[in-house]
Amino acid sequence: MQRDRILQLRDFHGTALLDDTVAFWTKHSVDREAGGFFTCLERDGSVYCTDKPVWFMGRATWLYATLYRLVEPRPQWMELARHGAEFLERHCFDQRGKLYFCVTREGRPLRMRRYVFSEVFATLGFSALAAITGDERIRQRAVELFGSFIHYIKTPGRIEPKVNPDTRPMKSLSPLMCLLDLADAMLSIDDDRRYEQILTETVDEIFADFVKADDGMMLETVGPAGERLDTPRGRCISPGHSLETAWFLMEVARRREDASLARRAAKIVDWSFERGWDREYGGLLYFVDVEGKPSPYLEHDMKLWWPHSEALYATLLAYHLTGDTEYARLYEQVHEWTFAHFPDEQFGEWFGYLHRDGSLSTDLKGNLWKGPFHIPRSQLLCWKLLERITSES
Repeated sequence: MQRDRILQLRDFHGTALLDDTVAFWTKHSVDREAGGFFTCLERDGSVYCTDKPVWFMGRATWLYATLYRLVEPRPQWMELARHGAEFLERHCFDQRGKLYFCVTREGRPLRMRRYVFSEVFATLGFSALAAITGDERIRQRAVELFGSFIHYIKTPGRIEPKVNPDTRPMKSLSPLMCLLDLADAMLSIDDDRRYEQILTETVDEIFADFVKADDGMMLETVGPAGERLDTPRGRCISPGHSLETAWFLMEVARRREDASLARRAAKIVDWSFERGWDREYGGLLYFVDVEGKPSPYLEHDMKLWWPHSEALYATLLAYHLTGDTEYARLYEQVHEWTFAHFPDEQFGEWFGYLHRDGSLSTDLKGNLWKGPFHIPRSQLLCWKLLERITSES
């Protein structure tokens, strides 16, 4: 990748982050009356539902705190990070200390899910806020939430399984993927050695059980010892999750200066494009059956915002760590398709849901699943990585 292109992309991502994505969510999502953030936004940013997904209270807290730390210490970003954390603490925990999935505008509980993904992003939010404030109470809240997450995912039966584990025992990639990100984040606010040990164990488990190098894939669901399952779920890969996991692994490799791990993780990027890239219409498919059998997931061939966001950073990081120009080519491939289809030139930010051919499925900008996270995180990380590349060259 030529230096002029690197400089162009550096400025592109920085401008897109601050002047488009962050500007859109800051203008339209902040609830100044009841606290927290709206995420159910129409194309122009109008609120069409005031219910609040709890994981986005943590995600938005993480975003503004991280902007404050990595971009510049703007008082507004500090205030908004505290704004999200305060809503989480006041309204989003039940009596047991478990976080809801969704609450009303005022913070009354609506839905509790068996999963603990709300805990994941609350941990990220509190840890990011602790990193910029030095607040010991907030730091301790993050440590406690991390411990709660570990307890849920490591204690058999603590999370009620979808199917009878005596009949079909299995495990999923998602908790381990989240654990990589959380443990890495906790290292910045807690010097407990257990986080490095957890990272090592998690990396080993992912490669031992979910990565099938001989077949060129990373599975979403396997048996308890990594066995392949001959079911639609067992044959499913999610290119977006594979790419996100790949760059989480590469970040561990970068911090540890582990070139071998970086190369192993970069191979997951290769497989994600080989199996997930739509050769007819372009873009990344949402789900793929590794044996080419019919997918029961009706959204399997849609093109969503977040896998493409993850692909941008995963390819760029793979290029940086390995020096292999094939990853620069893959970056340009996904960049071209992404920015030809997702951005809304009229009202800003990105559309989230496209049909397979790239046509619009819905013009909403946010819902319980899409909010201020994957896109701004990708833009921020790409921007800062490209700054690092230019400074080192």
